[in-house]
Amino acid sequence: MKSRFLGWFKRFVSKEIMIEYKSCLYFACILFFYFMWLLCKGIYSASILFMFEMILAAYFVGYFQVYVFRNFDEAEQIEKKGVLGIIFGISVYGAVSYLLGWFEKSPGASLWFSFYMLIVYVCVFLLNKAKRTIDTNNLNKMLSEFKKGEAGERNE
Repeated sequence: MKSRFLGWFKRFVSKEIMIEYKSCLYFACILFFYFMWLLCKGIYSASILFMFEMILAAYFVGYFQVYVFRNFDEAEQIEKKGVLGIIFGISVYGAVSYLLGWFEKSPGASLWFSFYMLIVYVCVFLLNKAKRTIDTNNLNKMLSEFKKGEAGERNE
Protein backbone atom coordinates (compact mmCIF):
# COMPACT_ATOMS: atom_id res chain seq x y z
CA MET A 1 0.00 0.00 0.00
CA LYS A 2 2.80 2.39 0.96
CA SER A 3 4.79 1.78 -2.26
CA ARG A 4 1.61 2.19 -4.35
CA PHE A 5 0.95 5.55 -2.73
CA LEU A 6 4.59 6.54 -3.17
CA GLY A 7 4.43 5.66 -6.88
CA TRP A 8 1.25 7.71 -7.31
CA PHE A 9 2.77 10.61 -5.38
CA LYS A 10 5.94 10.60 -7.51
CA ARG A 11 3.86 10.64 -10.73
CA PHE A 12 1.72 13.46 -9.31
CA VAL A 13 4.75 15.57 -8.34
CA SER A 14 6.34 14.92 -11.72
CA LYS A 15 3.21 16.16 -13.49
CA GLU A 16 2.99 19.22 -11.25
CA ILE A 17 6.60 20.10 -12.07
CA MET A 18 5.79 19.80 -15.78
CA ILE A 19 2.81 22.12 -15.31
CA GLU A 20 5.06 24.66 -13.54
CA TYR A 21 7.58 24.46 -16.38
CA LYS A 22 4.90 24.89 -19.06
CA SER A 23 3.08 27.67 -17.23
CA CYS A 24 6.24 29.70 -16.73
CA LEU A 25 7.43 29.11 -20.29
CA TYR A 26 4.13 30.03 -21.94
CA PHE A 27 3.60 32.94 -19.55
CA ALA A 28 6.98 34.36 -20.58
CA CYS A 29 5.99 34.02 -24.25
CA ILE A 30 2.62 35.66 -23.61
CA LEU A 31 4.32 38.50 -21.74
CA PHE A 32 6.75 39.03 -24.60
CA PHE A 33 3.88 39.44 -27.08
CA TYR A 34 2.00 41.71 -24.65
CA PHE A 35 5.07 43.88 -24.03
CA MET A 36 5.82 44.15 -27.75
CA TRP A 37 2.20 45.10 -28.42
CA LEU A 38 2.36 47.80 -25.74
CA LEU A 39 5.68 49.13 -27.05
CA CYS A 40 4.32 49.32 -30.60
CA LYS A 41 1.44 51.43 -29.25
CA GLY A 42 3.87 53.70 -27.42
CA ILE A 43 2.77 52.49 -23.98
CA TYR A 44 5.55 51.98 -21.44
CA SER A 45 3.66 50.47 -18.53
CA ALA A 46 1.84 47.15 -18.24
CA SER A 47 -1.21 46.07 -16.29
CA ILE A 48 -0.45 43.86 -13.32
CA LEU A 49 -4.04 42.60 -13.49
CA PHE A 50 -3.48 41.45 -17.08
CA MET A 51 -0.25 39.72 -16.07
CA PHE A 52 -2.11 37.92 -13.27
CA GLU A 53 -4.78 36.83 -15.77
CA MET A 54 -2.07 35.66 -18.17
CA ILE A 55 -0.38 33.42 -15.61
CA LEU A 56 -3.76 31.99 -14.55
CA ALA A 57 -4.56 31.25 -18.19
CA ALA A 58 -1.14 29.61 -18.62
CA TYR A 59 -1.75 27.38 -15.58
CA PHE A 60 -5.25 26.49 -16.79
CA VAL A 61 -3.98 25.49 -20.22
CA GLY A 62 -0.96 23.74 -18.64
CA TYR A 63 -3.21 21.50 -16.55
CA PHE A 64 -5.18 20.53 -19.64
CA GLN A 65 -1.98 19.92 -21.61
CA VAL A 66 -0.66 17.51 -18.99
CA TYR A 67 -3.80 15.77 -17.78
CA VAL A 68 -6.04 15.78 -20.88
CA PHE A 69 -3.74 16.08 -23.88
CA ARG A 70 -0.92 13.87 -22.53
CA ASN A 71 1.88 16.44 -22.55
CA PHE A 72 1.85 16.70 -26.36
CA ASP A 73 4.57 19.36 -26.57
CA GLU A 74 7.03 16.86 -25.09
CA ALA A 75 6.05 13.92 -27.28
CA GLU A 76 8.27 12.45 -29.95
CA GLN A 77 5.75 13.53 -32.58
CA ILE A 78 2.48 15.44 -32.46
CA GLU A 79 -0.47 13.11 -32.90
CA LYS A 80 -4.21 13.84 -33.21
CA LYS A 81 -4.60 14.44 -29.49
CA GLY A 82 -1.67 16.87 -29.65
CA VAL A 83 -3.26 18.79 -32.51
CA LEU A 84 -6.44 19.03 -30.43
CA GLY A 85 -4.33 20.26 -27.51
CA ILE A 86 -2.75 22.96 -29.66
CA ILE A 87 -6.16 24.05 -30.98
CA PHE A 88 -7.50 24.07 -27.42
CA GLY A 89 -4.58 26.15 -26.11
CA ILE A 90 -4.67 28.63 -28.96
CA SER A 91 -8.45 28.98 -28.63
CA VAL A 92 -8.31 29.54 -24.89
CA TYR A 93 -5.49 32.08 -25.12
CA GLY A 94 -7.13 33.93 -28.02
CA ALA A 95 -10.57 33.99 -26.39
CA VAL A 96 -9.27 35.02 -22.98
CA SER A 97 -7.08 37.75 -24.49
CA TYR A 98 -10.10 39.18 -26.28
CA LEU A 99 -12.68 38.76 -23.48
CA LEU A 100 -10.40 40.19 -20.78
CA GLY A 101 -9.19 43.01 -23.04
CA TRP A 102 -5.45 42.31 -22.99
CA PHE A 103 -5.19 43.99 -26.40
CA GLU A 104 -7.98 46.56 -26.01
CA LYS A 105 -10.53 43.99 -27.25
CA SER A 106 -9.05 44.19 -30.72
CA PRO A 107 -10.08 41.09 -32.71
CA GLY A 108 -7.10 41.60 -35.02
CA ALA A 109 -4.62 41.70 -32.14
CA SER A 110 -6.20 38.60 -30.59
CA LEU A 111 -5.90 36.77 -33.92
CA TRP A 112 -2.24 37.79 -34.26
CA PHE A 113 -1.73 36.64 -30.69
CA SER A 114 -3.34 33.26 -31.49
CA PHE A 115 -1.09 32.86 -34.54
CA TYR A 116 1.92 33.81 -32.39
CA MET A 117 0.92 31.13 -29.84
CA LEU A 118 0.76 28.56 -32.65
CA ILE A 119 4.37 29.43 -33.51
CA VAL A 120 5.27 29.21 -29.80
CA TYR A 121 3.75 25.72 -29.53
CA VAL A 122 5.70 24.52 -32.57
CA CYS A 123 8.95 26.06 -31.27
CA VAL A 124 8.50 24.56 -27.79
CA PHE A 125 7.82 21.15 -29.34
CA LEU A 126 10.97 21.39 -31.49
CA LEU A 127 13.11 22.65 -28.61
CA ASN A 128 11.91 19.85 -26.31
CA LYS A 129 12.67 17.32 -29.05
CA ALA A 130 16.17 18.76 -29.57
CA LYS A 131 16.80 18.70 -25.80
CA ARG A 132 15.80 15.03 -25.63
CA THR A 133 18.17 14.22 -28.49
CA ILE A 134 21.05 16.04 -26.78
CA ASP A 135 20.28 14.35 -23.45
CA THR A 136 20.12 10.93 -25.12
CA ASN A 137 23.47 11.50 -26.83
CA ASN A 138 25.05 12.62 -23.54
CA LEU A 139 23.68 9.60 -21.67
CA ASN A 140 24.90 7.24 -24.39
CA LYS A 141 28.35 8.87 -24.23
CA MET A 142 28.43 8.54 -20.44
CA LEU A 143 27.35 4.89 -20.66
CA SER A 144 30.01 4.18 -23.25
CA GLU A 145 32.68 5.82 -21.05
CA PHE A 146 31.43 3.89 -18.04
CA LYS A 147 31.63 0.61 -19.95
CA LYS A 148 35.18 1.45 -21.10
CA GLY A 149 36.19 2.23 -17.52
CA GLU A 150 34.63 -0.97 -16.27
CA ALA A 151 36.41 -2.98 -18.98
CA GLY A 152 39.70 -1.26 -18.07
CA GLU A 153 39.29 -2.29 -14.43
CA ARG A 154 38.82 -5.95 -15.46
CA ASN A 155 42.03 -5.95 -17.54
CA GLU A 156 44.15 -4.71 -14.64
